[in-house]
Amino acid sequence: MPAALEKPDRIAGVDLLRGLAILFVILNHVNIRLRISKVPFTHGIPDQIASLLVWNGQRAVQMFFAISGFLITSTSLRRWGSPSLVRTADFYKLRFARIAPLLLALLALLTALHFLGVKNYVVQPRTGGIGRALLAALTFHVNVLEATRGYLPGNWDILWSLSVEEVFYLCFPLVCRIFGAGRGLTALLCALVVLGPFGRTVFSSGNEVWHEYSYLGGMDAIALGCLTALVLKRLPSRSRWATPVGMAGVLTLIFSFCFSRQAESWGLGKTGLDMTVVALGACMVAAASSASGWRAPRLLTPLLNLGQRSYEVYLTHVFVIFAFLAVFLRLNKPIALVPAYFVASIIVSGILGEVVARFFSEPANRWIRRGTLRTISNNDVFHTRPG
Repeated sequence: MPAALEKPDRIAGVDLLRGLAILFVILNHVNIRLRISKVPFTHGIPDQIASLLVWNGQRAVQMFFAISGFLITSTSLRRWGSPSLVRTADFYKLRFARIAPLLLALLALLTALHFLGVKNYVVQPRTGGIGRALLAALTFHVNVLEATRGYLPGNWDILWSLSVEEVFYLCFPLVCRIFGAGRGLTALLCALVVLGPFGRTVFSSGNEVWHEYSYLGGMDAIALGCLTALVLKRLPSRSRWATPVGMAGVLTLIFSFCFSRQAESWGLGKTGLDMTVVALGACMVAAASSASGWRAPRLLTPLLNLGQRSYEVYLTHVFVIFAFLAVFLRLNKPIALVPAYFVASIIVSGILGEVVARFFSEPANRWIRRGTLRTISNNDVFHTRPG
């Protein structure tokens, strides 16, 4: 097997970032359901601690975007050697094999639940109905639909980030073939990094949904990931820079997640730079982990496993949250059970993600690859989550 097609080891730092990201997403979505149900569970908790625990979902998604850009670029360079040599058809087939089976199964299930009239799963006419939601999900513009028509039910709403990433996947091989490995590609990626904060502020025109869900608002993180992979290819592996860069990345993420109120007071949120800083920290950790071959301690195994199944967990965790919410509401919303609601949602979401990956998405991925891409590795271990 050619070196470019060998199965690489997993990058522990990347799996750890993905595990943290999906953890924050679950916490955020449980928090949202409790707030909609008017459960004042954060009463008496300092604002910064509450923000750290349950309001970091958007920062987590930004980490996912950065990791996606980094891993897709790294994988493409490993397979084809240069951006200009990326084979467009093969790239699309690989992405389809990884993303489509579970996404299509999810859409089929959500459609059935809609027609059965199950609470929390019915797409309202004001947002265009079930047909409009399906069209948006299949043509990568759930974010546009929600920015213009309002939020979809929870299981549909999470697909906004997939829409951003799918547009990236659609454009990536075309941009690589057009710009190659020259300065044009670097200039384009740098332009996206610069424009990203404007996408979250000026260009959102006061639309709260578009402020968080816009394509441009996520592309700076993806572009930073791409640039990181391109730079990393030119650097010697296992070099002295990895440790300080990794430490700087960790400190950057700690600041972004643990001191978000301080960042807000500095104006990072108003300028849209807060999310760019998160992406930068994630890229530094990913690059350092990749270059150093860092191995995570056994203590972090559950978080690593959660990261490895982040795509499956991301697409299925809202089912778990709604199921436990129904039990919580039936028990008359006891505040004492709120911690159990959070913990149970995390654990069961991880288990469900593992089951779905092992018995559905991974076998489907291998089957599609075996049938369409015999010359390319059957196991793309680098896929980032919602992909």
